[in-house]
Amino acid sequence: MLDVRLRTGSATLLSLIAFYSLQGAVAAFFWWLIFTPNLRLVWKNRLVLPSIVLIGIFSTILEITGAGGLSYFFRMMVVILIGVWLLSGQKPGEFLNLGCWLFGTRAGFELGMLAGMALQNLNSLIIDFDRIRAAERMKGVRSGIQSIVPVGRVLVHGTLLRAEDTAELLAIRGYVHGGTCVPAFAGETGDLVAAFFALCAAVIAVLLG
Repeated sequence: MLDVRLRTGSATLLSLIAFYSLQGAVAAFFWWLIFTPNLRLVWKNRLVLPSIVLIGIFSTILEITGAGGLSYFFRMMVVILIGVWLLSGQKPGEFLNLGCWLFGTRAGFELGMLAGMALQNLNSLIIDFDRIRAAERMKGVRSGIQSIVPVGRVLVHGTLLRAEDTAELLAIRGYVHGGTCVPAFAGETGDLVAAFFALCAAVIAVLLG
């Protein structure tokens, strides 16, 4: 789905119905299987499986305490899969275009710029994590629970340094608020079809709920 407006809207709608009901999660999951590269996204993104494992741990605790852990696990897994699909198709500047299209060149510009920087930081975190893992393998250090704190400290420190550098760069260039942006969107025939069936999935989830 090339049009960021339809992609973001569909992802938001599907994530909401998946989060609030099991029926919605089932409908969103079938949509994900049909209209996305599905499993190829999972293998390409290294954060998917660790995220699902983490959700599985919390779900097990909820199931033991009788709080419906299995339902929670499936719903959160679908939300993660939808989020991965949304980010996998993201192109530089798309959030900026979307923000300006929705909220104008002041508030929309700032929201779009923040979203773009957040996505850039996420990519930088993945790169930093890969470098840390490579350094551990070179030194013969085994990854485990004991390495979570030092690795997390390095990642947070790197993120804060990048944020400080970005803030200084914006200040040097005299940025105050807003900006000039003429939104432009790419699209393809399948975008409308996928968005339509996302809406149908939401309607079905509401009716069955």
